[in-house]
Amino acid sequence: MGINIAVIGGSVCSKKFYKIARDTGRLIAQQGWTLVCGGGFGVMEAACKGAKEKGGFTVGILPGYDCREANDFLDVNIPTGLGCARNVLVVRSSEAIIAIDGQYGTLSEIAFAFNEGKPIVGIDSWQIKGLIMVDSAEEAVKKTKYFLERKK
Repeated sequence: MGINIAVIGGSVCSKKFYKIARDTGRLIAQQGWTLVCGGGFGVMEAACKGAKEKGGFTVGILPGYDCREANDFLDVNIPTGLGCARNVLVVRSSEAIIAIDGQYGTLSEIAFAFNEGKPIVGIDSWQIKGLIMVDSAEEAVKKTKYFLERKK
């Protein structure tokens, strides 16, 4: 059985965060984990692109009904018609979450992760007690791996 890791962040992001998300996706794929996201653009697209570059598997849980709103680097897209309520599905379908930058949608996913007791690591994301902040994609994946090993 595979391990699902969510990458969350804004649908619009700077070049800096696009690179960080892409690197994160590559590293997730190298671990053999499935990358789950909201299926959109920005951080989500970058993470999926990085995962695909390393042969990884990607799943997008879309806010609308239209699969055309998905980024081009998804293996599976799941249109929900739920809008931002789909954020809870992104969290619940993952064993751990990596937050990169982000706005209020990311904040809601962080809150859902806390509520679900899921480990969550952040890179330049919301400064919230309990969110483990790191400085790089490498550190985020290393910390995520640590949390997953402790759960066994």
